[in-house]
Amino acid sequence: MCEQDPPLCNKTRENRLLCLRRLLDDLSANGHPLQYGLIRREDFPPHPRYLPRPLSPQDDQLLQQELRRTGDLPANALLLTRATGIRIGECLDLALDCLRQVGENQWALHVPIGKLHSERLVPADADVRQMVAGILALRAQAPPAYLDNSESLLLPRCRRSRLAQDLRGALAEAGQRAGCSCHVTPHRLRHSFATEMLRLGVSLPALMQLLGHHDIRMTLRYVQLTQVDLQREFHLARQHASQPHHLPVMAVPTAATADPPGIHQALAAARHLLEIYRRQIVDEKTRRRLQRLDHRLLAAASQLDRIITAEK
Repeated sequence: MCEQDPPLCNKTRENRLLCLRRLLDDLSANGHPLQYGLIRREDFPPHPRYLPRPLSPQDDQLLQQELRRTGDLPANALLLTRATGIRIGECLDLALDCLRQVGENQWALHVPIGKLHSERLVPADADVRQMVAGILALRAQAPPAYLDNSESLLLPRCRRSRLAQDLRGALAEAGQRAGCSCHVTPHRLRHSFATEMLRLGVSLPALMQLLGHHDIRMTLRYVQLTQVDLQREFHLARQHASQPHHLPVMAVPTAATADPPGIHQALAAARHLLEIYRRQIVDEKTRRRLQRLDHRLLAAASQLDRIITAEK
């Protein structure tokens, strides 16, 4: 196999070696005088190492500047992909109302069920909200047939596959116009987002949730640490080591009073302790049961408020 011209790829060589080893094992099991272990582990080619592929900071900046300068619908969609780290397929499936308000002055982008059969909410800052608003404004200028074909979707299209092809082509052309040093693909934007978030101090568990991964090992494939990052993290850790800090302590009432404020305080403390315990549980089924228990405590607090209001 080593003398093949053109040479075989590692995956083909591995498959052929596996078939040959299985054949030799079968022959040996049927009584043929064959030496055991003719094909050993070291005979197999090494597995390719999956390396993170983020854009360099300079290429990333040049590309985003070019996309902002272009300003059309594909450019805004690609900027949204870069700013949120979503997959290109998830961007294609964003709903018209994908921007959700999750709290006071807090917004999130609702990412629908995608590659790993999960949905999530990605925090959206002012820039992300502006990108969505720009897409909505440009969407109104799309051909009526495109709008009829995608009434509930953020990005109008004739066909999903055609839109994906257009976005990839627009990104490659923008990378060439910006003078990027390498070919730019949508997935490299996702790698760039992951690396940027890690450098800004986002923890790996939080980054795993942002990317929609189920395994932290997959997240580690996306991030790239340079020597500059290691030096910064090292010196920050040394500075924190010289500054002692104290953990906040929850004031749990030891003797709650038998009045509405005391009951409210006891319920709030119970919910707080329950949430701390829930986050330590690994089993998802148990976590959901504890969350339902928390909802009952919240309902009890609301019922208490209604009783107090009725008495007044």
